[in-house]
Amino acid sequence: MATTEIIELDIAALSAKLKTREVSSVEVTDAYLHRISELDEQLGAYITVTRQRAGADAARADREIAAGDWRGTFHGVPIALKDNINTKGILTTAGSKVLADFRPDYDATCWSRLAAQGAVLLGKLNLNEFAYGGLLKICRNPYDRDRLPGGSSAGPAVAVVAEMCAAGIGTDTSGSIRIPAAQCGCVGLKPTYSRVSRYGVIPLAYTMDHVGPMTRSVRDAALMMNAISGFDSNDSTSSKEPVPDYCEKLEHGVKGIRIGMIRELTDGLSEGVSRNFLEALKILAGLGASIEEVSMPTLELGALINATVTWVEALDYHERWLRERPDDYGKEIRVNLETGMMIPALDYFRAQRGRSRVLAEALSALQARDVLICPGTATTAIKIREYFEMNGAASADFGYKNQLRFTQPFDATGQPALVMPTGLASDGMPTSMQIIGRPFDEATVLQVAAAYEADRGPLSPPRLPGTDGNSA
Repeated sequence: MATTEIIELDIAALSAKLKTREVSSVEVTDAYLHRISELDEQLGAYITVTRQRAGADAARADREIAAGDWRGTFHGVPIALKDNINTKGILTTAGSKVLADFRPDYDATCWSRLAAQGAVLLGKLNLNEFAYGGLLKICRNPYDRDRLPGGSSAGPAVAVVAEMCAAGIGTDTSGSIRIPAAQCGCVGLKPTYSRVSRYGVIPLAYTMDHVGPMTRSVRDAALMMNAISGFDSNDSTSSKEPVPDYCEKLEHGVKGIRIGMIRELTDGLSEGVSRNFLEALKILAGLGASIEEVSMPTLELGALINATVTWVEALDYHERWLRERPDDYGKEIRVNLETGMMIPALDYFRAQRGRSRVLAEALSALQARDVLICPGTATTAIKIREYFEMNGAASADFGYKNQLRFTQPFDATGQPALVMPTGLASDGMPTSMQIIGRPFDEATVLQVAAAYEADRGPLSPPRLPGTDGNSA
């Protein structure tokens, strides 16, 4: 197969071809490594490319497959990880000078589970510093290199959309999977809190951190959830809730599905976001879903709770380094960490206690409905120059109004939430919607997303060298 054909395959199709040896893992891995060398200097998705490791992983996968030792869906599939996910012996920087030379002595569980299936590690992906500050290495949106990709899982979103990996893993504490997925035009799933182990993931906020897939398609996200979900004795917060086959309901459609459109998250939208979101609702209704408006007045409280808890818990992790090595931190994360120093213990306690109130309201809204829905963000991606021309207060206000108010509440509640593209706006940039479910009901969220995706059809791809495009 031609290089461009190989890297356009989704995981399901690629896995089938690897299993029947129609293509080799070495051939696939070389195609992705070539793509990285061709594009990443322009896009900045990778912090570390593990060429030697990837080659060895791929060669081993080919030997095992040839011997009839098929390990699973990800056998021989090239994957990349956000660089706050531990990889044994491989540089893991969290995008910071603080960990510039850090090489963990163990793998994060989310990666070890993929590695156990024979996945190939292409490298470690760019992120905002410790998932909380600025970008030490600029990362550019594949649809427009003058625009930001969103954060903090910027690298995974860019790498997936630009076909520099078959899929990625990101983390989400305030929206860090969903915002870049929305801005770059891929699928990003924040699972239920405790559904995917956080063991070996450098923390931002212990009680808010989530680990999840960033992929080109809904089915790819479901396949990755099958691989990485489940109880882990190394993570004290890990759930023993049974893990279903997340692919089982993907073709069930949405006839009879009840959807609640969140009223408070339909204001302040750009024209393109609003138009494409309304069209998505029409598609879902046309497929047989019932849609009605619901009100969730405590969403703003959920966003404040998320911010308060994150300020304090982030400081807990960084306090010693911040005291001993302050100059190794960037300006943005230092401001955030120093803000945490000013949060009274009583405010943190009240924020944690308030989470049950926000979750109760969300569950009440879901009592007569299967999922909730809203846009992924209010606008398309901002231009890099415009963002850096803002002062701190202006950029924080922009981030909240246009991005965080859509995502933060559902980190506070711990519910599963998926963002997926709804098309392109008139500026040529992706727009998106978010689907939110009951705790541990990722399967229904994926079911609704898959039905919409099948009817929507392929998303127009970014114009990048060496490809005619792929669908998201």
